[in-house]
Amino acid sequence: MIQTLSGGEALVDALLRHGVDHLFGIPGVQTYGLFDALQRAGGRIRTIGARHEQTAAYMAFGYAKASGREGVYSVVPGPGVLNTTAALCSAYGASAPVLCLTGQVPSEYIGRGLGHLHELPDQLGTLRTLTKWAARVAHPAEAPRLVAEAFTQLRVGRPQPVALEMPWEVFTQRAPVQPIDPPAVYPKPGVDAELIARAAELLATARHPMIMTGSGAHHAAAEVRTLAELLQAPAVPWRGGRGVVAEDTPLGFNCASGYERWAETDVVIGIGSRMELQWFRWPAPAGGRPGIVLIDIDPAQMARIKPNLGLVADARDATAALVAELERRGHRAASRRDEFEAVKRRTRAATQEVQPHLAYLQAIREALPRDGYFVEEICQAGFSSYFGFPVYQPRHFVTCGYQGTLGFGYPTALGVKVAQPDKAVVAIAGDGGFMFGVQELATAVQHGINVVAVVFDNGAFGNVMRDQEQRFDGRVIGAQLRNPDFVKLAESFGMTGLRARTPAELGTQLARALELDRPVLIHVPVERTAEVSPWKYLMPAPY
Repeated sequence: MIQTLSGGEALVDALLRHGVDHLFGIPGVQTYGLFDALQRAGGRIRTIGARHEQTAAYMAFGYAKASGREGVYSVVPGPGVLNTTAALCSAYGASAPVLCLTGQVPSEYIGRGLGHLHELPDQLGTLRTLTKWAARVAHPAEAPRLVAEAFTQLRVGRPQPVALEMPWEVFTQRAPVQPIDPPAVYPKPGVDAELIARAAELLATARHPMIMTGSGAHHAAAEVRTLAELLQAPAVPWRGGRGVVAEDTPLGFNCASGYERWAETDVVIGIGSRMELQWFRWPAPAGGRPGIVLIDIDPAQMARIKPNLGLVADARDATAALVAELERRGHRAASRRDEFEAVKRRTRAATQEVQPHLAYLQAIREALPRDGYFVEEICQAGFSSYFGFPVYQPRHFVTCGYQGTLGFGYPTALGVKVAQPDKAVVAIAGDGGFMFGVQELATAVQHGINVVAVVFDNGAFGNVMRDQEQRFDGRVIGAQLRNPDFVKLAESFGMTGLRARTPAELGTQLARALELDRPVLIHVPVERTAEVSPWKYLMPAPY
């Protein structure tokens, strides 16, 4: 039914039709019409105001990563949208379905270079370099079609961010609008039976197969576990693919234990994985590169990875077909449980040298419920968590992937908690990274977003300072930090501040914080000179 709507109302109606129930953002003069439409929608889209544009976008990113649904944010154009580009880069790299809604200068000023408020030379062109797809809604009647296309881009193929801009006056301009409902089913590529048969043959004849999982395998966890059982192949994730196979099972490895199997691996199958370990972090085995089978919905990955055999398909569909083909052939490898558990025990023992962070991570793991969410951050504890924090379910280890954005963790965790309000969420950060988004303590308190932040404080950008000391003859510059009293800082925002000086104290304080079920910050002072680097387990090649 055609309705007379403003541009803002048309956007909100289209969002609702596509199942959006949360939006993160900061209103401004160019987007007043959108936020007014959100307010008049009667709370059907919960709008969470942030204190910085970048953190608003990271909240949408966290919502998307934890739920698998679209994370939506809105900011003003120009400097506002530019402030969110770190999060757009993270969403692009980590394959997260994030929708950016931004404004634009009035239509008659676009491209004229007159210096209108928040004008960019080519905002839409800039957005297109950072997203899978971007478009301008030039009239209210265009909103349903372009929002529908945005969600098609988000839901078909590889999930990556998209963006829509609307000129200032269009948000309040009224016109007849024909709503568009989303399709019942979105298309996806079929599975090539001949390629499945060839992949099954290659894997069935392998002596030491390995599975590498990425975030593209999140929804295929059951199928991947069955495949691992049939092949008796360790499932090795890097960051995004953790928890697809639980790491407390014999076949669930981490990057450190996986490396122990690398030298003898003869075939590796990547499932929704960028395979960064294989092409970047691990040196080539002495016996030569193993055969590679790659399942990925993004055809561009075939050109990048150059597998021996590539299947452009949905991870769940292709893995299920591969399992069915192996079962049809009667293939079931003999159990290697004892062998694999021995490898994992040796790796755990070796990595215990990475202290004090593995002890702190163990304390967090013991206090956090099995189905709790853990958000890492760029710090020594965060790096160590890639192998030192066991993960049991997909999506429960949240990372920004290869962008490695300092400061992403806490705002991302707020989005995770909004997506999973009934689950415990813990965010870790170093003192340097945490201060990038410290203002979002106010957002957590204002909106009742009960994340527990654990801040490891060594008074430095620790990784930078160590590199300067070791690689540049001790010439330290810009790496030492003067910090606030984090407990008092938390309390000044109206939240609970706690302190833990040992792993045992952290376990106790975290259990207490989770029981409180309110925003909490736990400050953990760490002696920087006592920290043992995790890097030889993350980058074995140079070591």
